Amino acid sequence: MQLFYEPNILDTHTLNPIDSKHCVRVLRHTVGDQISVMDGIGNWFNCEIIEDNPKKCKVSILSKKEDNPRKSALHIAVAPTKNIDRLEWFLEKATEMGIEQITPILCEHSERKIIKPERLEKVIISAMKQSLKAYKPILNQLTPFKAFIAKNSNADNSFIAHCNGGTKDILKSVYPKGENTTIMIGPEGDFSVSEVELALKSNFRAISLGEARLRTETAALMTCATFNITNM
Repeated sequence: MQLFYEPNILDTHTLNPIDSKHCVRVLRHTVGDQISVMDGIGNWFNCEIIEDNPKKCKVSILSKKEDNPRKSALHIAVAPTKNIDRLEWFLEKATEMGIEQITPILCEHSERKIIKPERLEKVIISAMKQSLKAYKPILNQLTPFKAFIAKNSNADNSFIAHCNGGTKDILKSVYPKGENTTIMIGPEGDFSVSEVELALKSNFRAISLGEARLRTETAALMTCATFNITNM
């Protein structure tokens, strides 16, 4: 199935220029053909092409179907990796597996302090289409660690995964089944001691992902997999 993404689709709608070209020039669709369009907030639309202009392909909605969101939502706050390809890989796989929200965070040990959200959004949208997801994950702006903690202070089911010492629970043993969850994953150099202390004072619980030392993007994806398995 070839999907198109239009977040503000109308009864009679013109596809964006990139999708218009792809639909008409690459897929060779013409007037009368039907295509599937999603809006990223749970709605699927069966549409008929009424104008096959490769710059402004126009469609008309024939029918609409709604998907229900997951009963529980996962929000991962992750420090962008030095190699941006690794972060893009995580976003792609997390979108395919199902995730509701991602916040890139800027930490004391962060090696990457600038990201291009437009590029990351393209990765997410592509993965959403490929995996036939009705919901597009929310990608928040790059947020300083302390600002993220302040915004999420005292929230329920908030965790921080780190490799420093101290008492930590194994992730799979404390995942709250059926409830919204927030998990923080640090940079290659891990969270600093002071960052961990601040998180713990703000009602975050320390967790371990096991004995293996994982890359940032691997740790983040592991939390997605554990969340999905726990909430099946």
